Amino acid sequence: MFALFQVNYHNQYYSAFGDTTKSENLAKNLWCKKLNSFSPTVICGAAERVIAESDYLPTLHKMLNACRAQSLPAGLSNARTAYLEACRKPAPKIDQKWSHPIVYLAGRDTGWHLLANEIESKALPAFSDVFQRYCNRLVDGEKFVIDKIETETLLEERPSSKDFSQKEIKKLKKLLS
Repeated sequence: MFALFQVNYHNQYYSAFGDTTKSENLAKNLWCKKLNSFSPTVICGAAERVIAESDYLPTLHKMLNACRAQSLPAGLSNARTAYLEACRKPAPKIDQKWSHPIVYLAGRDTGWHLLANEIESKALPAFSDVFQRYCNRLVDGEKFVIDKIETETLLEERPSSKDFSQKEIKKLKKLLS
């Protein structure tokens, strides 16, 4: 990985690590400790992807994210695409065909009501956090399935209280102003 970076980011590489091997070895040790949960194939693939997508030498944080993304199964969408899928599927959600089980599970754990009733700027961050936790567990080797036995509980339909209705109307007016 460092050899790839040295070849592709020559000036930036030497600016970051200098001509001495001491700082380079310190960086290699730190990166090795942080990336040790990923296979060499994943690390090299992530490094090649970062090189193809960025003009700048990556940080350790960027490499960790690239390795996580490289470890995910092919076809698993990003958080926003998964969010849109979760929002667009009709009820009952459990009976729908999902691109991956974690999309359903992240939607369920975020809350279908929140996804259906909040604006994207509020709902997407909540969904993304849950989705990312599932992605991390997936990278760690955990398998996920949608349990068809699970039943969604539907709330009994009844009119809301006057106070609740007024609060919701105020929220809507605030959004529109």
